[in-house]
Amino acid sequence: MTPFVFDPSAYGPAVAALLAVDRLPDLGPGTPDEARRAAIATAANELPPAYAAGLWLRFDFLDECHQICQADEGNPDRDFWHAVMHRREPDAVNSKYWWRRVGPHPVVKQLREHAPALGYAYTTPEAFVDECERVRDWEIDAETTARRVQRLEWELMFDHSHKASRPLSGGG
Repeated sequence: MTPFVFDPSAYGPAVAALLAVDRLPDLGPGTPDEARRAAIATAANELPPAYAAGLWLRFDFLDECHQICQADEGNPDRDFWHAVMHRREPDAVNSKYWWRRVGPHPVVKQLREHAPALGYAYTTPEAFVDECERVRDWEIDAETTARRVQRLEWELMFDHSHKASRPLSGGG
């Protein structure tokens, strides 16, 4: 298996500039990065919705992410971000509801493949919700591992959203 390498420069200069700072996201809601709000809004306005939802979430703007996700319920990619956002609120029951709505998703398969390299045997999104609930603000080593898995989840989903937003070449 080839390890996943997240490359912020693959997403254009405006997004790459925002992602230049490596962040290990909180398992909880975090604090919105108000200093970057204008830059995020400018970049997000140029992105397809599922992609923009992830960008807002990266900087702890849960409400902005939520608004985008709610505008197209039933879209698996937006429902994915919706589930992550509720896990971070934290609202485990609501997060699990949205994970059931997501259904099979290619990013979940990628998480099963790549999370063990971070020390976590990813099985299902619902089990990861339970793990985040169990370790949040409690077990430092386990919480750090969960935060790393959450960052991997964000990177994989952001990359998926980026690729899904690009037109297929050679189509007819």
